Amino acid sequence: MTHMPREPEAFSEQVVYILRRHFPDKEVHLAGPMDLYLDGRHLGLNNLYRMVLTEPSRGVEIVEDFLEQLLDGDELANVPMPYSVAIGRIMPRIQPISIFEQLDKEQVAYSPFVNDTVILYVIDLPRMTVSITIEQMMRWGVSIDEIDRVSRENLSRYQPELKLQIVEAQDGGRAAIFNMQDGYDAARLLLTTLWTRLAPEFKGNFYVAAPARDMFMAISCGPDLFVEKLQERIAADYNRLPYPISDELFLVTQDGVAGTKAA
Repeated sequence: MTHMPREPEAFSEQVVYILRRHFPDKEVHLAGPMDLYLDGRHLGLNNLYRMVLTEPSRGVEIVEDFLEQLLDGDELANVPMPYSVAIGRIMPRIQPISIFEQLDKEQVAYSPFVNDTVILYVIDLPRMTVSITIEQMMRWGVSIDEIDRVSRENLSRYQPELKLQIVEAQDGGRAAIFNMQDGYDAARLLLTTLWTRLAPEFKGNFYVAAPARDMFMAISCGPDLFVEKLQERIAADYNRLPYPISDELFLVTQDGVAGTKAA
């Protein structure tokens, strides 16, 4: 069987079955539809469910690969890594504040951001990312400001030649899309050179939509109808795609990034 059940409760039960088959030493039980506990830790299955819906014919393979990477990441998180080794792999990730329903905010390194989001910091490894913990920061003797600075520098070097696609609507609205599919598309909202790079395309300030981890769209601040139509698409992507971030727009100015409500 390569397909996973589409009904959420049956999907969750199948994930538990796969876990017990491949990792019999792990303690796992369901806490409700799309929620389980793995070795006492809460694990939400919504992102995994959305990943499977994008490629249903590979459902079981996607689940098995996800679980393997998750458990490998848990093991690596417990292996001390010198700062000299980690520094070149530290990257930022924008996450909804609801991420703290799964992570303990007292244990992971993060910075507040706008639009009910936060910036988490991860160590980028060949097949996975591992969240940086407060304990690691203390061992390294570095501050959250230092981690943030290093992560943004690494982000700017990660894919220096970004492929930018410009789309112009008949009503004069414009959109610019990054689609690197490397796990950091939305995080590029944090690039210190973003305004300098895109302001000429929009003749000044612009909005950025980051409905999910692998989506980045910069759009002009008008016309209003153009922005409203795109916001409908953004809301749909936010409710459909894995790793959702925000259905709100981010306003990018020369002074930095603001949430549109605050702006």
